[in-house]
Amino acid sequence: MPYDFTLTAVIPASAKEIYEAWLDSLAHSEMTGGEARMSAEIGAEVSAWDGYITGRNLELVPHERIVQAWRTNEFTDEHGDSIVTVTLDDDEEGTLLTLVHSNVPDGQISYEQRGWQQHYFDPMVAFFSKRAGAGTRAGAAARPKRKRATAKAKTKAKTKRVAVKAKTKAVKKKSKRAAPKMTRKAVPKGSKRPAGKSKKAAKSRKKVR
Repeated sequence: MPYDFTLTAVIPASAKEIYEAWLDSLAHSEMTGGEARMSAEIGAEVSAWDGYITGRNLELVPHERIVQAWRTNEFTDEHGDSIVTVTLDDDEEGTLLTLVHSNVPDGQISYEQRGWQQHYFDPMVAFFSKRAGAGTRAGAAARPKRKRATAKAKTKAKTKRVAVKAKTKAVKKKSKRAAPKMTRKAVPKGSKRPAGKSKKAAKSRKKVR
């Protein structure tokens, strides 16, 4: 008698990334390690794990839910398609993936025991972790690196500053020596002597008169 079971896993990726990767042939193949043929169209036929799994899309809710009819090479003509429902919910560590596998043929319990974990959940965690790591490294490589000043460069810069300072000081000193000296002009007779002149100079002026 067919039976149903539910499994959960936390995947380190957004619901959008998981949804799109699941329905993309290339990404699904890389994600699981087996060749896949997927589609984002309702009613389209799909396959995974090198043809071991075949089925079709039954319901697609972007970034939220994927419902597919699945059967494996172990199903006989007497077995109807099993139904795989993948629901994606936000989680602190990424996305909580809830998988409900229904109408599974009696006796085929390997899917529930370790099949999904080994062939989907574990590879998916590795796939998205690697992708995230690659994105981080690419971002770091794109950022220009700051060059650290070497001891030689620092010494050179310091020597240059000292030389410029000494040159500026020499120019100021030279300008000071070259400045013309102010001489006292003779005061014509009869002109008034500026305030502050000595009394002796005033007496000498009277004698001349």
